[in-house]
Amino acid sequence: MKSNNKQALLVILAAATFVASCRVTRPYKQPENTDISKLYRDSTTTDTTNMADLPWTQLFTDPHLQALIREGIENNLDLKIANARLNAAAANLRQSKEAFFPTVSGTASVTQQKVAISQGGSFITYNRTYQLSATASWEADIWGKLRSTKRAYMANFLKSEAYRRAVMTQLIANIATNYYSLLAYDEQLRITRQTVENRKADVETMKTLKESDVVTGADVVQSEANRYSAEVTIPDLLQNIRETENTISVYLGRPASSIERGILADQSVNADLKTGVPAQLLANRPDVQQAEYQLRYYYELTNVARTYFYPSLSISATGGLNGTSLNNFFDASHFFGSIAASLTQPIFQQGLNKQRLRVAEANQEEYLATYKQTLLTAGQEVTNALFDYNAAVDKAAIRGQQITYLQKAVDYTKELLKYTSNTNYTDVLTSEQSLLTAQLNSISDKLQQLQAVVTLYRSLGGGWK
Repeated sequence: MKSNNKQALLVILAAATFVASCRVTRPYKQPENTDISKLYRDSTTTDTTNMADLPWTQLFTDPHLQALIREGIENNLDLKIANARLNAAAANLRQSKEAFFPTVSGTASVTQQKVAISQGGSFITYNRTYQLSATASWEADIWGKLRSTKRAYMANFLKSEAYRRAVMTQLIANIATNYYSLLAYDEQLRITRQTVENRKADVETMKTLKESDVVTGADVVQSEANRYSAEVTIPDLLQNIRETENTISVYLGRPASSIERGILADQSVNADLKTGVPAQLLANRPDVQQAEYQLRYYYELTNVARTYFYPSLSISATGGLNGTSLNNFFDASHFFGSIAASLTQPIFQQGLNKQRLRVAEANQEEYLATYKQTLLTAGQEVTNALFDYNAAVDKAAIRGQQITYLQKAVDYTKELLKYTSNTNYTDVLTSEQSLLTAQLNSISDKLQQLQAVVTLYRSLGGGWK
């Protein structure tokens, strides 16, 4: 009868503690008061087609660029650091799951003791005791502390995985962006060198015209200066090429070296830039996911901090063998054991529990704001990249017309210089300089288009799938 009463009491206590635990910890809910639908400025699309779902091998079709990205994914040191953090987070998660099991330790000891004569011992008598024991201790998760800790480490693991994907996305974007810059510098160098050769020919033409008294000596000198004004930019272009190659080498995890590459003219721009709907950022963009998992981590730590205000129930047990001789040491008569249960209620902890809770709540508030800020920044980056691409397309169309007419202006002024007195070399000089500037700017327009596509792809969370 007494045994039945004890069992009923244990059931009642278990039910009561379970109900109490439901009030101590609180389930996580996704942050509210964030209007995701308005993240993209001037966009009302409902089309869920998203270029972020496109594998990077399909977006970047240049074989040289694909080889560089593969090398970067394999050797990049930032990515290796992210993988190491992920392994550490996985270890913490495994330990949080094993915390539900008892701790068990074993002890084997030999004790030799001389008892004082005053206590009944003799001068040459020693007592020797052999002991083999095991101790187990288990804490009941009454208030959900262990469950909240496990959920916190799960969020931390998922955050580390999102961080790894964010690093990969950024890595791919960095390699592609610098690769296109490298091609642009190559093209600018090619045009500049061709311009220098053309202006060398202009110098010889001006010398011939001076001999015919068509132009003056000042015009010849100006033509020489015009040639050097183009040639002086070549060292800077060579420096930019070398520095960009060095930057790409760092992303590839190798010492600075030359980069195999194609040409700018072969690079195609994907005009089908689908952004999808803003809600897809939550599923695609790793840094947004990372920010939310960080928030969840501190949310669960707040739950853990609450449990420290409530009593903890622990059960410990010890058992083993003890004897003064190894003969028949494993007989049942040498067995000993004990079991104990304790309920500990915090009373005065020097404000430690309150401090732990306040810090956890402050961290939770901080990372809630960080999550919202990350989401807003993501929407801003998508909007800016899309506008940047459209602006580059508009400029490229206008720039093409500008170059066409500037080329005609150069040709016309050169012809007029030869046969009429209605023009002078200053007109030729002005038209040539304007043409070179427009040609170099047209390369920048193409580069802006390519890099805007890369930025938009990264901003939407593409690259890691």
